[in-house]
Amino acid sequence: MDIRTVVAKFRDVAPLVGLDNAWHWSPVPGLDFAGALSADGKRLLQLSARDSYREGLAVAALEFAREHEEEIFAKNSFLGAAEGFKAPGYGFDTVAAAAPEVHEFYEFENPALNPLVRVVFPAYACEFSGREELKEAVTRFQMLQPNILDREPVPFLKMRYANTKTGGRSTNPGRGFTEPRRLVEELGWMDGGAGSFVEFENRHGNVWRVEWHGAWYIADWDTESGTPREIGLDELLAFAEAKLRD
Repeated sequence: MDIRTVVAKFRDVAPLVGLDNAWHWSPVPGLDFAGALSADGKRLLQLSARDSYREGLAVAALEFAREHEEEIFAKNSFLGAAEGFKAPGYGFDTVAAAAPEVHEFYEFENPALNPLVRVVFPAYACEFSGREELKEAVTRFQMLQPNILDREPVPFLKMRYANTKTGGRSTNPGRGFTEPRRLVEELGWMDGGAGSFVEFENRHGNVWRVEWHGAWYIADWDTESGTPREIGLDELLAFAEAKLRD
């Protein structure tokens, strides 16, 4: 397939200023796409934005992806990331990319094109472990909302919990993906719930377990044998935030 010929047929497509073999198209107001040929010309690296498109950021992310595509997918062939990205005015420190089986962007519209497209987006290093399997990669890709280019970080977080006071508990057998705000909520709601616990895991695979026994107690839980220590809620929340952004 000649990717240039395919892209040339996209609605309102035009060359992307500042990057060779790259294009911009916007089929409807507020929805923008930018794409660039990979370094070997065999794939389309594509970025999308909903009500947040900035050409400078798009050019920088696609250029970085083209130069570091092999590095991006070195650890994870489904949802890869490479650190070292910078864009003036933005806090992004990473460029990530999703494989065709994760994004399925053209699965129905153009099935022949879908396998040749990698969806690229600016991101944050704390959002990826490098160990995400296909199902997890799909979940993370959706959670991160990669077409919102002015978003804040959504740190990698897996959690398991049970609260004896509220009756709330995890429905999955192990730790599952969630957003940091849920961790903050559950840690606060443990107050007064004897026997309640929260386990949380960061991108490095480090795990901590927090229990309530008249106060909050935290233990390193990598081997399920950590020694609990008492900790105040404010210190606990600051500790959790720091570990998730590590």
